[in-house]
Amino acid sequence: MKNINVVACGVGGQGVLLATSILANTAMREGLDVLASEVHGMAQRGGSIVSHLRIGRELYSPLVTEGSADLILGFEPAEVLRVLRFAKNRTWIVVNSRPIMPTTVSIGVSKYPAFEDMVKEYLRFSKFVVEVDAMKLALKAGSLLAQNIVMLGASVATGIYPMKNEALQSCIQELSPGKYLDVNLKAFEVGFHSVSSRKSILTHG
Repeated sequence: MKNINVVACGVGGQGVLLATSILANTAMREGLDVLASEVHGMAQRGGSIVSHLRIGRELYSPLVTEGSADLILGFEPAEVLRVLRFAKNRTWIVVNSRPIMPTTVSIGVSKYPAFEDMVKEYLRFSKFVVEVDAMKLALKAGSLLAQNIVMLGASVATGIYPMKNEALQSCIQELSPGKYLDVNLKAFEVGFHSVSSRKSILTHG
């Protein structure tokens, strides 16, 4: 099988680590080799997070090399700009369209780029760009806190991962806090269907 390289990025407090843990644990339960890097950046709320995840056979390094990512999973759109060097021309870029403004923007020291301009930059690297309104879909599932699972479900709909949906949902059940279990399962479903229902028309250009 082909090895799969994933780069996930976002900011602290978005649940990036839980989403990538679900992917890694599911892959291991499916008998696949998994390597993941330590988190880069600061994991406290608001700090940048980038994690590398590799799934497949006979893996020797946890780091995704530049220009070799099969998927960039962006929980925050500006953070995707930081990791575009890992993209190739057929990388799926699944990005949350809802920004989180850094403090420097809030106090007027810097300016946050327009989402449309960021998308244009993504498209310089790959035409496979998927925009997901994770906030809207998480509310539909029952909680704003489920945006990370919405993004997980959306990325699964690309067909990149070698794991079955049922296995991923089983892992979500095991890793989700009890009071969020039903919401997270719903969030996975709405995220998945938001992309699978329009996958044939998603590529730009």
